[in-house]
Amino acid sequence: MEQTILSGDERREKLLALLLRSDEPLSGGKIGDIYHVSRQVVVQDIALLRSKGHSIVSTPRGYMYEKDAGNQNCRRIVKVCHTDDQAEEELSTIVDFGGIVLDVMVNHRTYGKVTAPLNIKSRRDIRKFVEDLKQSKSSLLSNTTSGYHFHTIEAESEDILDEIEEALKEKHFLVDFLDYETTFKQ
Repeated sequence: MEQTILSGDERREKLLALLLRSDEPLSGGKIGDIYHVSRQVVVQDIALLRSKGHSIVSTPRGYMYEKDAGNQNCRRIVKVCHTDDQAEEELSTIVDFGGIVLDVMVNHRTYGKVTAPLNIKSRRDIRKFVEDLKQSKSSLLSNTTSGYHFHTIEAESEDILDEIEEALKEKHFLVDFLDYETTFKQ
């Protein structure tokens, strides 16, 4: 059976339709298999779709189209610092107050701003994240910056974000932004 070779635009159009129909995350590998391209091409396609305003989120299990992208949730970037052993407690503090940890970002002096999606919404997501780290040879991104890192947090209201910040402060995880880091705040 002969494969139909799609142009990049055609492939992205079909990919977008696939994501819109799917109720479950689709891994980059699975998407690549469907369209006979590498995972790296899928990553590039997702980036191009996002640049056109499509709300596609990355989860630990794959990509999803954020169907309720029109919601009016509030977002805030916080700067935190902790040890590897405290990562689960930090994430639990955020989700227990109703927050979603959208990403993690470090500001490395050599590599610059490095961001990775997390989309952690529950303690179940936290357990999976921690387990995935234990099973891999990887470590927390924040290890590249002595534990200092940023999270974009989403919640239903500014009050909830304030409560999250206060709880992180009480646990001594919250750190003040340096003067040159104010551009990271939203």
